[in-house]
Amino acid sequence: MLLAIDVGNSHTVLGLFDGADLVEHWRVSTEANRTADEWSVILQGLIGGSSVVGSGIDGIAMCCSVPSVQHEMREMFRRHFGDVPAVIVEPGVKTGIPVRMDNPKEVGSDRIINALAAVHIYGGPCIVADFGTATTFDAISVKDEYVGGAIAPGIDISVEALSRRGAQLHMVEIIKPRSVIAKNTTEALRSGIVFGFAGQVDGIVDRMAQELTHDADEVTVIATGGLATTVVDECETVDVHEPWLTLIGLRLVFQRNVG
Repeated sequence: MLLAIDVGNSHTVLGLFDGADLVEHWRVSTEANRTADEWSVILQGLIGGSSVVGSGIDGIAMCCSVPSVQHEMREMFRRHFGDVPAVIVEPGVKTGIPVRMDNPKEVGSDRIINALAAVHIYGGPCIVADFGTATTFDAISVKDEYVGGAIAPGIDISVEALSRRGAQLHMVEIIKPRSVIAKNTTEALRSGIVFGFAGQVDGIVDRMAQELTHDADEVTVIATGGLATTVVDECETVDVHEPWLTLIGLRLVFQRNVG
């Protein structure tokens, strides 16, 4: 089985693949000061408690947005999974996705992996909207090239900033309000968050699609990320919600580099 690990700024998503099938998945918090041994305890506990592992892990693929965590993960692979082939997505790893950026090395590895999975499943042109700590938008051309993107503040950090700076505002559970025109502060916050972010997504996606191709209807828009369910149903431009897009991309990149 292949263990795929997507380390984000706030959460780490892990998945187990049996061939092309995702048979198990977990989400844990990303702690920058967590040691290699602590990560090993977490992984061994999750894997050991799963009923689908069978004969064990025979491959690992990881992308990471936090350098300190990547260092500890690399050490954990060496010490605790030394006999298991591991692919860490970084410069030099084959993805098959040309990156047409001023400095390709500054593009987050998770964004390239998302592009790989999107091309594999849907083909270009397409746009990936990833709802995480930041909301990122990645554009893939008709030639299946990563051509750029946009980065906006994420839903959670925007809500947190609003509650901190607004004296009479507070944190609320992010769910769809009864209507856009709210009758109380809690509903007003939910309306602004849900419909405001949905409008942001549609606005950016529309502009990107017009730059990608003369016929915007040709562009497939894929939503992913832990916070996608918050607003995806209110987005008019999103064609498909693929929550495991990054894990799928990690499976593909492992196949390209190890087989």
